Amino acid sequence: MYAIVEIAGKQFKVIQNEYIYAPKMEGEAGAAVSFDKVLLVDNDGSIDIGAPLLSGISVSGKIVEHVKGDKVIVFKEKRRKGYAKKNGHRQQFTKVQIESIG
Repeated sequence: MYAIVEIAGKQFKVIQNEYIYAPKMEGEAGAAVSFDKVLLVDNDGSIDIGAPLLSGISVSGKIVEHVKGDKVIVFKEKRRKGYAKKNGHRQQFTKVQIESIG
């Protein structure tokens, strides 16, 4: 059983007892979260598709921790001008364990 859920404008495929890395959310580690924007649910072969959302179905989970993603190097340069700028960025994510779908 899996579902397609929209979290902060991005779509995630969620499976029960799996982890996802969603954009950073409010809440402490151990707090319960619920996602109401369910787009699709597959229940052992029977697929329910929303138009655009399914009503009455939500996905619940638990915040495990807040983590940072891999470093992305941003390098800007203008040739023949002596200008070079190097910068790094680490996106913040929330690790969420999916507890139930339905």
